[in-house]
Amino acid sequence: MSADTFLVLTVIGDDRPGLVGELSAAIAAHQGNWLESSMSHLAGKFAGIVKVAVPAAQAEALKTALGKLAALKVTAESSAEKSVPAGRRLKLALVGHDRIGIVREVSQVLAKHSVNVEKLETHTASAPMSAETLFHCEADLAAAADIDTRALKAELEKLSDDLMVDISLGETL
Repeated sequence: MSADTFLVLTVIGDDRPGLVGELSAAIAAHQGNWLESSMSHLAGKFAGIVKVAVPAAQAEALKTALGKLAALKVTAESSAEKSVPAGRRLKLALVGHDRIGIVREVSQVLAKHSVNVEKLETHTASAPMSAETLFHCEADLAAAADIDTRALKAELEKLSDDLMVDISLGETL
């Protein structure tokens, strides 16, 4: 039995019923196993990322088949399956007035503290008592075991004053 190759797929296309079915059929036809995914409807487009395991002997044929899907543009990158490094898991939540630069400034603080963003979800919504647009962000983070969370929190809170946002940072299991 040959070893599996892990592929990370990025997919995008005009949204319509059946796109996930076409993608999953191509993966299954090449003995691929759909492991993880995150997909969304954004501005009339269907966009997502998918992690699949496929027998090494089928990887190139699967990439070719994915490239021939008419309704989706698919990019496939090979990836080594790695174990999660020891460290701390953090959860960041942010809500504030929508404006250019919020994600950039928060990500700069995280990078300065060598914190890796593993998952990021954002959206905008109207504020409940006004017509203002609020920006919402949730992120799963990974950091070294010896990270100084007090210093990170202090720098995020300072940023919070500058951006007029509510930021919370907590540890997860």
